[in-house]
Amino acid sequence: MSDQSAWFITGTDTEIGKTFVACALLHALRRAGRVATAMKPVAAGCDEHGVNEDVERLLAASSIQPPRALVNPYLFQAAIAPHIAAEEEGRRIELPRIATAFAALQGMADTVLVEGVGGFCVPLGVGLDTTDLAAMLGLPVILVIGMRLGCINHALLTRQAIAARGLPLAGWVANRIDPAMSRFDANLLALQERLPAPLLGVVDYGTIPELAARGLQLPGRWHP
Repeated sequence: MSDQSAWFITGTDTEIGKTFVACALLHALRRAGRVATAMKPVAAGCDEHGVNEDVERLLAASSIQPPRALVNPYLFQAAIAPHIAAEEEGRRIELPRIATAFAALQGMADTVLVEGVGGFCVPLGVGLDTTDLAAMLGLPVILVIGMRLGCINHALLTRQAIAARGLPLAGWVANRIDPAMSRFDANLLALQERLPAPLLGVVDYGTIPELAARGLQLPGRWHP
């Protein structure tokens, strides 16, 4: 197992299973003997109690229960693009606040997963986007690919964006969000041939994080 202590989880799009895969990786890390937790620095969308489902799922899968202010420094009410939500609420996302929360979590756990918001290049404010967040943290990236028509192009473009910020791609996960995807095996092979990082596992449609964890390998150190 790698001695890497943190990874950044991103995806080819929104709603492709980043939180699900992060939870599965938390279960895998815990099974490997790590005290593991996760953070979602920016989340948009709350229920009537001010609760975000993704944040709660990450907490439920973690080894520990850190303060929500550390797990999720920025939470917005509307389930919309975070820079628009922040503007509507008269708030601004500031990277130093996220860095402080991340450092605090590192002091509480062996391993911290940081889940991005939406895809890799989602705006967070004027002149600020998720690539800036990932670059500030400087973490190896795990790419969650939502397996559906068009995913190869999305994955390769995301990989280029990751490399452009000088970040290593530690590995990728194929998440079968479309169980009826035509030529799944051929698409998976095309990704394996083109992505310079290991396939960490395939997540079957309709499974649960605890079971998905059994089919995931933990990434080692990998360089683009």
